[in-house]
Amino acid sequence: MVFCIVTEGNAEEITDLPECDIAVFGFGILGDVDYERELKGETEKFEAAARLSKNSNCGLICACRTLSRGLLRKSASVADRGKLLGITDMTRVLDGEEYKSGAYLGLYRIGGFKLGVCIGNDLLFADTFKSLSECGCNAVIVLLDELRDTIPPLLIRAYSYLYGMPVIMCAGKTAYFADVTGAIASSNQSRALFEVTPQNRYHVVTSRVRGAADMEKLDY
Repeated sequence: MVFCIVTEGNAEEITDLPECDIAVFGFGILGDVDYERELKGETEKFEAAARLSKNSNCGLICACRTLSRGLLRKSASVADRGKLLGITDMTRVLDGEEYKSGAYLGLYRIGGFKLGVCIGNDLLFADTFKSLSECGCNAVIVLLDELRDTIPPLLIRAYSYLYGMPVIMCAGKTAYFADVTGAIASSNQSRALFEVTPQNRYHVVTSRVRGAADMEKLDY
């Protein structure tokens, strides 16, 4: 599975992409999207992204900011070969930020693979990755509008190792890839290609729990 991370450009002006299975656009490429203007046909940003995914014969995940009735969210548009699969929003807003939180984690099936979408602050919460892993996710796409410090690369490396899923991150103008062994790679190119080999390796984990002495007598 080949990922192409695009960090610069304009989605409406990009006409071709390198051969890949999944293309990932960082914030600023699709731009801000006003749902009302989209529905009225005044803008066609989601349609342009879906059309590009069809012309390039790949899945396409675009970071963007969406506006709905005055509510601003950090979001991602997800399309697969011309079909808009959905919009995923950041689920956690911190310390009085101007954004509105979404309600659901993003999990999509593209090209036979289950891909998770993690946006902004959701990276700071391990249960985001634990939940996606338990849902059988093959890889996770992380979208940040900028890289403010060195913590995000450390987190994706740890999550990939702990939860057994490769993580691809677009943070500002830098692309990162962390695999399940704990290795990490990065690129400052405007279009970076990462080849990912999903692995479904499981371990049997047992533990001892104190209490609940009569559980073995219960008949479910």
